[in-house]
Amino acid sequence: MEPGQTYHIYNHANGSENLFREEENYRFFLRQYARYLGEVVNTYAYCLMPNHFHFLVAVREDLPGFKNLAGLKGQNKLGHASRNPATKAYSDFFNSYTKAFNKRFDRRGSLFVEHFKRTPIQTEGQWQETFLYIHLNPLKHGFVKDPKNWKWSSWKTYEHPDMASNLDRSYYLNFFESWDHILNLMEMKKEWLINKNLE
Repeated sequence: MEPGQTYHIYNHANGSENLFREEENYRFFLRQYARYLGEVVNTYAYCLMPNHFHFLVAVREDLPGFKNLAGLKGQNKLGHASRNPATKAYSDFFNSYTKAFNKRFDRRGSLFVEHFKRTPIQTEGQWQETFLYIHLNPLKHGFVKDPKNWKWSSWKTYEHPDMASNLDRSYYLNFFESWDHILNLMEMKKEWLINKNLE
């Protein structure tokens, strides 16, 4: 993961397991996310589903670990989790959640698919589509018919900017003219995005 780069981050539970079995799991996941990644990435959108999750984030450019790697060349520069501060933060986050989850439900072993997916966002259109797709995920999987009715996404924090949030909620204005623009695009592209496979 490169400093300054925006990514669509997503991952699934192993096999047929769920990542979240009760409401407190969702809350704990978000608390741990803030703890491990709050100073590592700027988060623009998220959605937690029972067996998977999505985030739209940008890796911060001011991380000390990246400065320490400035002289390294090639693949070894940032590729391995132990060298890359952003990848390591995600790994530590997943490990912390898994340990707590295993203790809570008396289970053993890995919970997440081993390598989490991170798709670089390269264009304005891709940023828009990913933002909309993440918030449409509960519709895609048949849990709700309106994104505002899914409790575990960032949609409500955009609809109600007075709500406390760790999100960077002004950055979307680089890609959309206004919140009404988002609502209009959501309606126009809903069916196409729901049928699109960004996972």
